[in-house]
Amino acid sequence: MSDTSSPNDSPGHSGGRPASDGSSPADEETFVVDDDLDDAVGAATRDIADVPAVEIITTTAVHLMSAAAVKCGLADDPATQTDLDEARKLIDALAGLVTASARYLGDQHARSLRDGLRSLQLAFREASAFPDEPGRGPGEALTGPVN
Repeated sequence: MSDTSSPNDSPGHSGGRPASDGSSPADEETFVVDDDLDDAVGAATRDIADVPAVEIITTTAVHLMSAAAVKCGLADDPATQTDLDEARKLIDALAGLVTASARYLGDQHARSLRDGLRSLQLAFREASAFPDEPGRGPGEALTGPVN
């Protein structure tokens, strides 16, 4: 590990860490560059140009599903994590992504994403104190009524 800092290092620089010697002025943070860490991150990071579109779409869908599940109260602490307004937005976005990209994903991927979306739509309805009318729930304008 190198103990040199460069004028190009900034608090947002991913390859550095704050110097712990306390010698820098209070309004200016000095960073120590860890070249080994930069090399490891560089080796582990895939160039976005090398990632197939199907993988990016499915990864994005999984992130939306996970976040929506938490917001629907399907996580560790539903009392503090449930937020149906946020869940509605995430499910709408997921429905748009799945609907628009289904023809490119192939049957196996598209079916799995549709199943996950439907499960979230049903979980949203179950978590709602006043459920939406059929066809008016999150994403149902794109998927049709879910029951």
